[in-house]
Amino acid sequence: MFKKELFIERLNLLMKKNQTSKQALGNAIGVSRPAISQFASGSNLPSIEKLAAIADHFDVSIDYLVGQSDDPKRK
Repeated sequence: MFKKELFIERLNLLMKKNQTSKQALGNAIGVSRPAISQFASGSNLPSIEKLAAIADHFDVSIDYLVGQSDDPKRK
């Protein structure tokens, strides 16, 4: 099950930990800075394609991003 609150928390944590600005992440995955702001606040959620791009960018699993796993490593 998708855990919205956990996704928001983990996205913000990954951005902070990796010192990635909303603009930089947006550029990396092909969306605007306001779109990243919406993802980070939970007012809008990424498509499957953008979710995969976020996971690729931070080198974590989609399961970790959406709260299905507490292990960020890809398997």
